[in-house]
Parts: sequence; C-alpha cells; structure tokens
Amino acid sequence: MQLSLLKTKIHRATVTHSELNYEGSIAIDALLLEATGIREFEQVHVWDVTNGSRFTTYALRAEKGSGVISLNGGAARHVQVGDLVIIAAFAGMSEEEAAKFQPTLVYVDGRNRITHTNRSIPTQAA
Repeated sequence: MQLSLLKTKIHRATVTHSELNYEGSIAIDALLLEATGIREFEQVHVWDVTNGSRFTTYALRAEKGSGVISLNGGAARHVQVGDLVIIAAFAGMSEEEAAKFQPTLVYVDGRNRITHTNRSIPTQAA
C-alpha cells in the first residue's frame, strides 16, 4: 500500500506578487526550494491562511534570495499580495518508509527569509 505523507512545507510565507497574465504556477525563491527539497515543476498545494482558499499548482524557481512568492495565472485569482500562505508538497511511500520518515518544515519571516526549520510539528494541545 502507498501512503501520501507531507514531504515538506513552507509555513506562513507572504505573497509578494500576483500575476494573472503569466503562465500558471507559483514562483518560489530558490533558497526556499532548496531548503524544502521542492523541485521545479513539482506539484504543490497552496493554502491561503488569510482567506481560506486552497488550490494545487506547480512550483517555478524565482531568483535566489529574492523572497519572491508569486501566484500566477488562474491561481492569482485566489490570493492577494500580502496574504499568508502555506505551501506543501506530498510524497508517496510504503508503510515501512512512512514509519521512518520525517517531513522538512521551513518557517519564514514576513520577508520570506528562513527563520528556522524543523522535522516535526508540536503536538496540539486540547
């Protein structure tokens, strides 16, 4: 059996651009792609914390160190510049692989600079 687990995420990135007339995708600062292991053209899920919108697209590489998070094409209709988003990628793996796997979690500041990384999410309190 194959399970789909969270592979990686960028937590609460700030949307810097919204380009309706650009070919659809999400452009992500290359430093963030490298930190998360998200490959260019890999499918990603985008969850807008600000407005609740959720959609799937693919990643493009933006200039390294630019802080760019740009939603393009039809995805641009789901966000506004300044919105906070979570960008996540998933991976298929066997139950044996899943038992040993830990996701890569990347946390950023308001300028999309990495503040810290983690391999687990704290247990949610009641």
